[in-house]
Amino acid sequence: MGPVFESRATLAKRRNDVAQMFDGVAQRYDLLNDLMTFGLQRQWRRDTVEAVNPKPGDVILDLAGGTGTSAATFAELGAEVFPTDLSMGMLRVGQQRQPQLQFVAGDALQLPYADNTFDTVTISYGLRNVEDTLAALQEMLRVTRPGGQVVICEMSHPTNRAFEFVYDQWIPRALPALSRFSSNPAAYEYLFESVLTWKRQEELADLMAKAGWQAVGWRNLSQGIIALHRGWKA
Repeated sequence: MGPVFESRATLAKRRNDVAQMFDGVAQRYDLLNDLMTFGLQRQWRRDTVEAVNPKPGDVILDLAGGTGTSAATFAELGAEVFPTDLSMGMLRVGQQRQPQLQFVAGDALQLPYADNTFDTVTISYGLRNVEDTLAALQEMLRVTRPGGQVVICEMSHPTNRAFEFVYDQWIPRALPALSRFSSNPAAYEYLFESVLTWKRQEELADLMAKAGWQAVGWRNLSQGIIALHRGWKA
């Protein structure tokens, strides 16, 4: 096992803390995601790709793009994709694994792109880690072209109340055991907290509408453990 880091963000989600925390988990991030979701994240990724529906020539911003796993799929389908992340550690690992992609260092609250640039902006498991959710949604709207879309794949809340109770009890007990395989176990304490305190589906939809997105809706995956939200730019 490699070096162990003890760096985690708090629920204040300060940008430097979040970036440093993800630097510490970058090498094993994809493996841990697979373990902690029992492989379900692969289906969730397929669902996200289907929602984005990338076509040859589309220009896509993959925000919180991490190691480029999703971006690689978009590129294989003919899109021009820009995986963008705050964590330099994640970007370095991504560049090693996906050298064909154009990785960009960027802050979700101050994106390094011009207005009306992208056909689609997508973000998976990253929005809940941003310091100001509304400001991030507004910034994503700014860089999306008129008629373009946003697709957000994020941890959410089970729709069945009995299942939600079991889920909320299970996360803080079962998942920390798996975090021992991480190079930064402390980071997963924050990640568990961020899941349990994240917005419900309708709350995020309301915030998207407040940011200016139109025709906002969502689709629950795995009984609401994950929600795919979509909106359009007028």
